[in-house]
Amino acid sequence: MTVQDNTIVSINYTLTDDSGSVIDSSEQRDPLSFFFGAGTIIPGLEKALAGKSVGDSLDVVVEPAEAYGEYNDQLVFAVPADRIQDAGGLEVGAQVQAQTADGQTQVLTVKAVSDDDITLDANHPLAGETLHFAVEITDVRQATDEEIAQNGRS
Repeated sequence: MTVQDNTIVSINYTLTDDSGSVIDSSEQRDPLSFFFGAGTIIPGLEKALAGKSVGDSLDVVVEPAEAYGEYNDQLVFAVPADRIQDAGGLEVGAQVQAQTADGQTQVLTVKAVSDDDITLDANHPLAGETLHFAVEITDVRQATDEEIAQNGRS
């Protein structure tokens, strides 16, 4: 069976940045399994996997536009420290959660801390990064009717 819409795909992968530093890997873990065609993985990787089969290995380079987007300086902003719970314990690089106007949870990265303000970054931590994946497809199966319904497909 090939990787196509409405299949469950399992992969082993190693994700590195441009310098070759490992960002994430399924090594020492179970393969990553996901519903193909529902946008549950980044678009560039999903496109590269389409039509592949169990046992296929591939190296995929995904540019920011097909991953987590370009870095947007307008998503970096300062908030008065007194508006953030436990602001005194925050350190640069820490991640905090905030609720958006529409009730969604958003993860923000602390960029700077002062007595008065906390500078937060709403960009995804990998925004602006070119991603390098080494992938092996370990399983492909037809999704069940229940899995298809859960993923809003028909």
